[in-house]
Amino acid sequence: MSTLRNKVQIIGNLGNDPEIITLDSGKKLAKISIATNETYKNAQGEKVTDTQWHNVVAWNKTAAIIEQYLQKGNEVAIEGKITYRSYEDKDGVKKYTTEIVCNELLMLGGK
Repeated sequence: MSTLRNKVQIIGNLGNDPEIITLDSGKKLAKISIATNETYKNAQGEKVTDTQWHNVVAWNKTAAIIEQYLQKGNEVAIEGKITYRSYEDKDGVKKYTTEIVCNELLMLGGK
């Protein structure tokens, strides 16, 4: 059971083209936003789709694969862990963010 700690798996579509950052050290960072949809019927029997957006970051080889092969709309399966961090924006206001750090990536769907 210890392998289940802080593990998340999602399947969704990229909401925009990947943002690729190459650090001074040469490491690559990919930032993507993935939408997951859940469909259900409300009390009136109407079909409702609930979309959740997930911020995902990937490093090094995974980032290079994302840079080379993925674009807005592609369907992917992601496995990783949830991280929380804070930072100060340019005005000195403390901001908080939640991200999924991608450990594994599977490209789904056709080309």
